[in-house]
Amino acid sequence: MKSLNKTSIIIFLVCLSIIFLNKGNLESNSNDWIIYQAEDSSLNGVNVAKNTSNYLGKGYVTDFNNPKDFINFKVNVPNKGLYVLKVRYSVPTGRGDKRTRVILNGKDIGEIVLLESESNKFTESTGKIIKLQKGINTIKFLSDWGYYNFDSIKVKLASSKDINSIRNNLVNHNASKEARRLMAFLVDNNGKSIISGQQGLSYVDWIYKATGKKPAIVGFDFKNYSPSLTSHGIASNQVQQAIEWSRAGGIVQFQWHWNAPKDLKEWDKGFYTKFTSFDIEYALDHPKSEEYKLIMRDIDAIAVQLKTLQIAKVPVLFRPLHEAEGGWFWWGAKGPETAKKLYKIMFNRLTYHHKINNLIWIWNSLSPNWYPGDNYVDIVSYDSYPNVGNYGSAKNKYERLISLVRNKKLVTMSENGSIPDPENLIKDKVSWSWFMTWSDFIKTKNSLEHVRKVYNSKNVITLDKLPEFKKY
Repeated sequence: MKSLNKTSIIIFLVCLSIIFLNKGNLESNSNDWIIYQAEDSSLNGVNVAKNTSNYLGKGYVTDFNNPKDFINFKVNVPNKGLYVLKVRYSVPTGRGDKRTRVILNGKDIGEIVLLESESNKFTESTGKIIKLQKGINTIKFLSDWGYYNFDSIKVKLASSKDINSIRNNLVNHNASKEARRLMAFLVDNNGKSIISGQQGLSYVDWIYKATGKKPAIVGFDFKNYSPSLTSHGIASNQVQQAIEWSRAGGIVQFQWHWNAPKDLKEWDKGFYTKFTSFDIEYALDHPKSEEYKLIMRDIDAIAVQLKTLQIAKVPVLFRPLHEAEGGWFWWGAKGPETAKKLYKIMFNRLTYHHKINNLIWIWNSLSPNWYPGDNYVDIVSYDSYPNVGNYGSAKNKYERLISLVRNKKLVTMSENGSIPDPENLIKDKVSWSWFMTWSDFIKTKNSLEHVRKVYNSKNVITLDKLPEFKKY
């Protein structure tokens, strides 16, 4: 009997040890989400409702009508560290995109963009990386720009994948080694420094004389290769200039002010909607029409130039159909579905028919309705034209793009008038991949003192700081 009791005690102790050992492993390896319901938090100026059907818990919080309205969560975590924070919310259809300001342990840590919901359903925000202390933390969400519904938040310990979620994979799986090397550099540099850029090679010498530095990226344009312009005797040397710039160690970017194929009111301004009656929607809906054939003819003409760049081993930051969302260019005049369809036709024609593999594809819009999809876009971008002398970070636009691509793709400032101050970028934790000052705006929208400050900042990549891409 005594022997049996002794054996039982040993078995019991072994089992108990296994339980505690397993529990410790579970806690140390746990990466589960911790969910907190909004209706259980501290509320100020807001109310609990149950009208929208797909909420979690006992309801959701609404009536964020005043900038001072807020909800305040107490979040308890077992260890100090970096965590992912997500918000479950809805924005009623027709209200447009909103934002909520986050106050962590009494400190303002920026905003979370809340995109307009489909069918008023609750959805999740992009994950925001936050630093939590061990034990109780307070996370307050201020209304800021209200009229949205708040269902819950959730947090989990951030992994290296969460923190570094952007990958250097290109949407063209046959991308050239030159394009892959350039993309690898852009991803590696993301969050460290902003890369300098200037539209137009003719302004590089002015920048050099003013600052002692040259931009790392120069922007070029396929405009004068448009067949409706070359038919009038227009010629261009942009491709040859781009090859020479690349050989000098610089990065090349191209957009295309695509002169409409026909129906021009003023033949040399046909990229503007108001100077052409060309109907892109009709063209794409009638693939046997003359209009459709002219679209393909024009894309094929640009393919010749891209092939020349590819043969010269020049990777290209390619931004076609830029600013479509604005509607002032004919490719955006018929709305998002037509613009996205044209973009995909161009992508497929260049990638699979012409086998153009030296491109990094850039989409230029903030709106989810205009986004062609992750399979067609490498980088998303915004064109920034604030008031003269406004050197802010454009943080709101940056966070909208981060939300659009769920922090999975690079975000860049593809055009700008005033250049964002590198110090403001650091302060606001905004990581534009590069800026691209538009033509003479380098002189007219920026003070000389500011240009010198930017180009000599330790947080700005200029031509002399670029790596040797052949060895990257």
